Amino acid sequence: MNLDKFYSVVFGNDKVEVSAEDMQTVAGSYEFLERFAAKKLIYGINTGFGPMAQYRIDEASMRQLQINLIRSHCTGVGQILSAEETKAVMLTRLNTFLQGYSGVHTDTIELLQVLINNNITPIIYEHGSVGASGDLVQLAHLALCLVGEGEVMVDGGRRKTEDVFGQMGIKPLRIHLREGLALTNGTSVMTAIGLINVLRAKRLIELSVTLSSMINEVVGAFDDHFSEELNMAKRHKGQREIARTMRYILATSRCIRKRENYFYNQEIKDNFIEHKVQEYYSLRCVPQILGAIADEADNAERVLLDEFNSASDNPIIDVKTGNVYHGGNFHGDYVAFEMDKLKTGITKLTMLAERQLNYLCHNKLNGILPPFVNLGVLGLNYGVQAAQFTATSTTAECQTLSMPMYVHSIPNNNDNQDIVSMGTNAALITKRVIENSFQVLAIEAIAMVQAVDYLQIADLLSVKTRQLYDRVRRVVPLFVEDNPLYGAIEELVEELKKK
Repeated sequence: MNLDKFYSVVFGNDKVEVSAEDMQTVAGSYEFLERFAAKKLIYGINTGFGPMAQYRIDEASMRQLQINLIRSHCTGVGQILSAEETKAVMLTRLNTFLQGYSGVHTDTIELLQVLINNNITPIIYEHGSVGASGDLVQLAHLALCLVGEGEVMVDGGRRKTEDVFGQMGIKPLRIHLREGLALTNGTSVMTAIGLINVLRAKRLIELSVTLSSMINEVVGAFDDHFSEELNMAKRHKGQREIARTMRYILATSRCIRKRENYFYNQEIKDNFIEHKVQEYYSLRCVPQILGAIADEADNAERVLLDEFNSASDNPIIDVKTGNVYHGGNFHGDYVAFEMDKLKTGITKLTMLAERQLNYLCHNKLNGILPPFVNLGVLGLNYGVQAAQFTATSTTAECQTLSMPMYVHSIPNNNDNQDIVSMGTNAALITKRVIENSFQVLAIEAIAMVQAVDYLQIADLLSVKTRQLYDRVRRVVPLFVEDNPLYGAIEELVEELKKK
């Protein structure tokens, strides 16, 4: 499964259809494990869990063992994952099982498919995972729903699972062999949230490139800093791609200047050059800054999709070799590492937006706009002065949140889990940074369109930047008098998240 397919299921309500071949693979894994497990000691089937694996469980208690694991680990706290995030978690767990290494019964596949396709999402809490043994606590809440207990969200309301299942004629999952452990043991929560983060990070990059192009139009910048010739001198794919995108966006602009028309085709004799010879870094270093972030977003996509399309539980049931392997595929290091890198990149993107906003607000820097892009009476009205406070404080929070989780391991579980990934925390903090970034870019966009209207250059913008201008103006009409902006910012954030 690729990122487009993931998006179409999670956000586009496309149905999940499991092929007969995949179902046969799952069935073969279960049937092999059922035969193999007879009279053998296998972790999590006839042993306790974690540091209690030294205790053998008798055959009569094996099903209860799985139920106990699920119930005992439903200890999540904090905010509830959104319906889309939980749907992504279920899709990720389903895809893990389809690899054929988990030994689950096909009943599990069928039930997950029913829940996804009917938008029935278990109540899963944000906090509880250390990212090794995977997302045990959050996935236990998913498993609790599958066995007919706990709560679910359906049609925007929170209800008891047993009531919803009864109303819709859904049969709860019966534990066959190791479904409790298989459902709870893996990286599906961090991976699901991580993939959503990647999608939204890529959207932020798109927005930032367009806003960066527009601010270059506002100031009448020269075109050589995003030229092919300059950017081909650096070998980074992201930088070249961002520069190419800026050239595409600005191809129809009537605001951008050509350097040769000002400085190369005539002799300059003045000792003071009124027009800036070079723009500030936040305007002319966009390919270099956003290029590095774009490269990381692409790398995060590759790594997260590899994790999504992997078997991340323990033990691994290998039908081909006829063996069961104990190890640590539940360890979320790949996700944690990429989330830390991605959130650092998005924080830098947010810093870029905040500096561009400051340039628009600071009349002594830009030299062409009133302070705080104030279209009213100076001193009586205040433009986006207070909105800049919000953008600055929100950017500062992103900077603090950029502390990596990847190196923040705390041993626990009687030191059985003596080094952990904190992958889910990394994904959740990255989610917060991304949300913050949308807020800062929304404020920048409001200031930008105010600047365009002050300069009366809307008709000179490129086709692409004019589209963004119109989109922002539909949410935030031109304002001269002071009015509360909090509602407009919130509405614009949701608008900018859309493709």
